[in-house]
Amino acid sequence: MAEYIINGYAYPSISPATLQWWLPRLTWLSSFSYGFTETGELINLEDYNLIEPAKAAGVKTLMVLTPMNESGMFDDAIAIEVFNNPEAEANLINNIEENIRVKGMDGVDFDFEYLSAEYADNYVELVARTRERLGPRGHLTTVALAPKTSVDQPGLLYQGHDYAGMGQAVDYCLLMTYEWGYTFGPPMPVSPINNVRSVIEFGITQIPASKILMGMSNYGYDWALPFIRGESRAEKLSNYEAEARAAYYGVPVQYDEVAQAPFFTYTSPDGIEHIVWFENEQSWTARLALVEEYGLAGISIWNIMNIFYGGI
Repeated sequence: MAEYIINGYAYPSISPATLQWWLPRLTWLSSFSYGFTETGELINLEDYNLIEPAKAAGVKTLMVLTPMNESGMFDDAIAIEVFNNPEAEANLINNIEENIRVKGMDGVDFDFEYLSAEYADNYVELVARTRERLGPRGHLTTVALAPKTSVDQPGLLYQGHDYAGMGQAVDYCLLMTYEWGYTFGPPMPVSPINNVRSVIEFGITQIPASKILMGMSNYGYDWALPFIRGESRAEKLSNYEAEARAAYYGVPVQYDEVAQAPFFTYTSPDGIEHIVWFENEQSWTARLALVEEYGLAGISIWNIMNIFYGGI
C-alpha cells in the first residue's frame, strides 16, 4: 500500500469482486451516500456490505453525508433548513455520531454542493461542531470541496465552500479535482493535470497540505461530434471500456502531453465521429506525482465501482 492515504468512494451496489480487488489498495472506504431531513434525522444507507469487508481488510469506513431527500434527490434546501434550526443541527450531529457508533464506522465525510455564499460560514460551523464531537472519540471528520482556484471564485458550485475555514474545521479536505470534462460539457479531459495543479496550488495557500487529499477520476466520457451545447450528452465509460472501444474500432490511443490524459477518436457505424477522454496508468502516474511534489496527505478516488489496473 502507498505511504499516503487512499480514499475510495463506493455505492453499496458495487460488485463483491470489485470491492475485494480495491480493499488491499485503500486506506479509507467512503459509503455514498446518507441523506438527512430538515429536522436532522438521517436517511439510512444500507451499507453493511461495504463496512464489514472493509473492517476485515483493516480499511477505515466513512459515511458520506449529502443533502439528499427520501427520494434520493439532492436538495440543498434541506441543508439550509438545518443551518437555520439549532435543534435540527444538534440532532443531525447526534445522529451522525450514533450511526458511526452503531455501525462501527470511523468517521463522516461531508459533501454539500451548490450552496450559495451566504451559507458558507454555516457549513463551516456545522462541520467544526461535528469534529468537536467526533474527534475525542477517535473518529474522522472530512469534507469534499469543489475545485477552486481563488477565494471568491464565482459560480454556485464554489461559493459555499470556504477553503480556509474548512481547512481549520476538519481533519482532511478532499478536493474534487475532476469533472472538467463532464456529461453535458464540451469534450475535454476529466482531470487535466494543468487544471488539477492550479487547484492544488491555490488549495495549499488556504489549507495545510498535510490535510489535502487530491481527487482522482476513475472513468472517462465518449462524446459524439459535433458537440452542441444544451443538446449533447456524453456517455460515461470505465477506463477498461474506453480501452476496449479503441481496440474494437482499431484506432490508436493518443496522449495529450499538456493535460497528461489519453484520448482517441473513432467513427461509429452510423458515420458519426466520436472522441473519448479517459484515464490510464500514464495519466494516473502523472497525477500521483503531485502528491509527493506538494506534500499532500493522499488521494480520493471517485469512484471505485470499476477495477483500474494502473497507477496504484
